[in-house]
Amino acid sequence: MSKTIKTLFLGDMVGRPGREAVEKFLKGETQNFAFADSNTAEVSCALQAQGSSVRDNFDFIIANVENASHGFGLTKKNHDELQSYGIDCMTSGNHIWDKKDVYTYIDESDVLIRPFNYHKTARGVGYRVFNDKIVVINLLGKTFMQPVVCPFQALYDIISHLQAEIGLEDKIIIVDFHAEATAEKICFANFAYSLGASAVFGTHTHVQTADERLIKEGFELSNDFNCFPKAAEIKTEENPEENSENSNPAFKTNAFEGFSPKKAMAYITDVGFCGSYDSIIGMEYESSLKRLVTSIPERFDVAVSNVRQINAVCVEFDCKTGFALEIKRINFNYKNNEDRAQ
Repeated sequence: MSKTIKTLFLGDMVGRPGREAVEKFLKGETQNFAFADSNTAEVSCALQAQGSSVRDNFDFIIANVENASHGFGLTKKNHDELQSYGIDCMTSGNHIWDKKDVYTYIDESDVLIRPFNYHKTARGVGYRVFNDKIVVINLLGKTFMQPVVCPFQALYDIISHLQAEIGLEDKIIIVDFHAEATAEKICFANFAYSLGASAVFGTHTHVQTADERLIKEGFELSNDFNCFPKAAEIKTEENPEENSENSNPAFKTNAFEGFSPKKAMAYITDVGFCGSYDSIIGMEYESSLKRLVTSIPERFDVAVSNVRQINAVCVEFDCKTGFALEIKRINFNYKNNEDRAQ
């Protein structure tokens, strides 16, 4: 077994332009691209040099697909199409429900994940474990977003559950945090680090940030911090009335006891998007302008541009411990000779 696991995370795919851009990129057809305008061009060049297929250079590929079908949601047809590209896991966000046929297949898909912190009756699953090694979790932010279960509490609950069920010391734990506010994303990332996450990738804004880094040290909390319940405050099934340090073997002096941060966690505030470069975050300019000027609801159409972009990050993890070794940002543009519909 290799000592490291190389992972590629692709930003939000927007419509047909996004799907086509991803297909070409993964097939290694970048030698036919007209230009690459990026501070990460060396990453793309290295991928080309290593093999004819970019897909072959990665052990695991994740893509956010909530905008992949006409800019909103994901149809079964496009789900199967993207899976044929070699994508191992598909994360999503608040638009996952926009194409109603998602209800016909989301429970059967073994690669699609919807945000975990929807109501417990929501269809589908909010996390998956792949190959007994890679845990992928999808969560929605709550600042400037529709009301959902608190993502901080949700992650705390997931990690606690998985720690008890399968153990996480040697697992690679990747979180797609689909959120609007930068401050919420940065705070969430540091929180996830304290729980032992291997990577947090921000999505949703479609604008790639240049703050990719490895978080290697967390923040200390005061003894007065009590946002998360201590085990002593939770009645156990074995001893429903007894909750003291002596009677409860699961007693924790603080809510974060028992969690083990990785040596390093990869982070970026927003991965960006894959789709038409000359656009308003993937959408057509005129309808976007009209809606912003008039404040009247306007149908958004996916932009079709002869320049496409790939926004992604590639991260290498230590296979034995699950910590991140490095994170590199990809911001790749190319000319497209086909201008087809969305």
